[in-house]
Amino acid sequence: MGPEAPPDATGVLEPLLLDIDGMKCAGCVRAVEQRLRDQPGVRQVSVNLLTRTAWVELDPALAAASPAQRSQPLEQALAAMGYTARPREASALPSSRRSRLQQRSWWQLWRQLVVALLLVAVSALGHFGLVADPLWQGAGGWVISAEWFHALVATAALLGPGRPILLGGARAALAGVPSMDTLVGLGVASAYGASLVGLLWPASGWPCFFNEPVMLLGFVLLGRFLEERARYRTGRALEQLADLQPDTALLLVDAGPPRPVRVGGVRPRDRLQLLPGDRVPVDGIVQAGESAVDLSALTGEPLPQQVGPGTELAAGGLNLSAPLVLEVQRSGADSALARIIRLVEQAQTRKAPIQALTDRVAGRFTLVVLALALATFFFWWLWGTALWPQVLDGHPAGAGHGGHGAGGHGVGGHGVLGVSADTPFSLALQLAIAVLVVACPCALGLATPTVMTVSSGLAARSGLLFRGGDAIEMAARLHTVLFDKTGTLTVGRPMVSAVEPVEGITADQLLQLAASLEATTRHPLAHALLQEASARQLDLLPASQCRTLSGDGVLGLLGDAEVRVGRLDWVSPDPSPAWLERQRTLEAAGASVMAVSRSGRLEGLVAAADALRPEAAGLIAELRQLGMQLGLLSGDRRQPVLLLGAALGLHPGELAWQLRPEQKLERIVAAHARGPVAMVGDGINDAPALAAADLGIAVGTGTQIAQDSASLVVMGDRLEGIAQALRLARRTMTKVRQNLAWAFGYNLIVLPIAAGALLPGFGVLLDPPLAALLMALSSITVVLNALLLQDGALPVHERRGA
Repeated sequence: MGPEAPPDATGVLEPLLLDIDGMKCAGCVRAVEQRLRDQPGVRQVSVNLLTRTAWVELDPALAAASPAQRSQPLEQALAAMGYTARPREASALPSSRRSRLQQRSWWQLWRQLVVALLLVAVSALGHFGLVADPLWQGAGGWVISAEWFHALVATAALLGPGRPILLGGARAALAGVPSMDTLVGLGVASAYGASLVGLLWPASGWPCFFNEPVMLLGFVLLGRFLEERARYRTGRALEQLADLQPDTALLLVDAGPPRPVRVGGVRPRDRLQLLPGDRVPVDGIVQAGESAVDLSALTGEPLPQQVGPGTELAAGGLNLSAPLVLEVQRSGADSALARIIRLVEQAQTRKAPIQALTDRVAGRFTLVVLALALATFFFWWLWGTALWPQVLDGHPAGAGHGGHGAGGHGVGGHGVLGVSADTPFSLALQLAIAVLVVACPCALGLATPTVMTVSSGLAARSGLLFRGGDAIEMAARLHTVLFDKTGTLTVGRPMVSAVEPVEGITADQLLQLAASLEATTRHPLAHALLQEASARQLDLLPASQCRTLSGDGVLGLLGDAEVRVGRLDWVSPDPSPAWLERQRTLEAAGASVMAVSRSGRLEGLVAAADALRPEAAGLIAELRQLGMQLGLLSGDRRQPVLLLGAALGLHPGELAWQLRPEQKLERIVAAHARGPVAMVGDGINDAPALAAADLGIAVGTGTQIAQDSASLVVMGDRLEGIAQALRLARRTMTKVRQNLAWAFGYNLIVLPIAAGALLPGFGVLLDPPLAALLMALSSITVVLNALLLQDGALPVHERRGA
């Protein structure tokens, strides 16, 4: 296993991700979670049936142990139950689609399916011979129609493709946690054992239906193969993220030509050449060149970013127009792309509360089915056929019953579909097997994680990082959304909002004087002046003898003239009433005002203000359409907050100003009384408020804050991503409820039918092969329904047609 992060300041180890093979149903999930929780040093466990991974939170006391020492006891504990566990490599990105298929034993499943279906075909061919008996006898078909031949086919099916199911079911039963394999294995073994007794001991009168275990295995494996294919589609979004990192990069060595190297071999401070059309392979800083870079795959931002020397780039961006030279900062598992993928993987493993409840129910489901199958068997064997003798006379669900057997003995014969209920025992056995097979805890176990996996992958492709299924569920339930002001609804840094020169000079000349002097200081407003001067392409004048006077401003020499930038009464001791009025007007609009003088003469005023994000008003309107209660919590002064609220369409009662951090927490707690609350902040100074809210939403701080306080991170400074995330969360929970309704409804309807509830009155009997097919289709249905979540859930840049 790759290197792990040490415990952070809070004393929490980085969670351990385990890949687990052998889980088939929610019963397996419950058993694995329980076994892992029982291990020393394990704080919390969450297991995902769809991705077959376990998220394990460890005790900080294990920090001194090596990664292998932490994971080895967990692997051994699961191995004793028949599961194979491997720690997820932290040093590499998720593997390609082809290797993922190999890791999941794709081809092994395919081989098992092909063998099983061939045996089903041979078995069905023999049954066709029963209908066209004279033709087959003349063609030597008596061999393929003989009972002993079908016994050999069934034996081959059990020892070949059925062996993993039988062994897995037996191990789970011996461990005290019966699984779906246990149910299928019992059904197959019961049908095979009863048929074998009937073949070897004809006097017993037991039926021979060797085709039943063959068909049952064929349909079970077909269902699992189709289900597996559908499962891979749910992880496609995460694989597309992994594909954003190329396999090779062009390394610059001395003055020689660029040399292609593996990205895994690149180290910090290496220099790379990035050609137009290349993906950015690592996190780095542009050293030379200017180009446009498309970051939409990472942030959802539709417009390319113009980059030049000094610009930081994250792995996964697409260089569009010109060559760049990049100095490597972080590569491999340390890159922003790798961190995003790890966060998405962990999010897909962390359960939503609704899933934890379903897993508890489904975990006990297998025991209920075993009891129902046993009750079904004894009822129909001892009482059912006596109460309704017509169920044996009419053969309601089968046809072609014959009296031939091995060597012509009357041992019950085959039905065309494997149904031959000539005796109470045979009917009871077939109904019990149908109950065992038709039950589907798989659908229950997959109902929630399939949807959560698709949803978190779609969100990540749109630049939205949910920390887990619990965050998605909470986002769907939100009642109130509260915002921080600075850095969230506003840009978070002052920008020049007005330049008002005196008569005789231009705005550019006034701005040039102020920026030239402020370039020598670290004044909070200096960056705004320099940024505006750069945007207007103004050359700075050489300054000398510059001094900063606290509370007043900056003074210095530009040429022979003394220039001052600062408070109006300091720059110009006796300003005219007109300039005082202009200053008050600008300050009333929420701006900070700087006066500029040269040689004791007032030259004008420059105002700087924290600009409103252009998409903020649209977001407020969208959230109102979603039925959200809104609020603004700010530590700023009253007037700027009121002006911002008016610009956004927020009511005065939704605004709060001059709040200390503890007062923000009090407001969040008060809002929580009306329903779940989300707090939106920039993720730096809003960490306490983000943690106190039911859903903390961080904007623009990328993956760092995702590891701290926020449950949802909107990357790329896109406020509209908040509304997109809430809509996706609501659609996600709708799909979850649909899947759960289907999974529970399927079992509530089909189990009584399999137990023979409709047999006396309607002659409807569910034979075991058909039960196996229905069981498989129920699992496939919930996976395909989850995939429908992708319709209408496109990233922002795709929806805009970019």
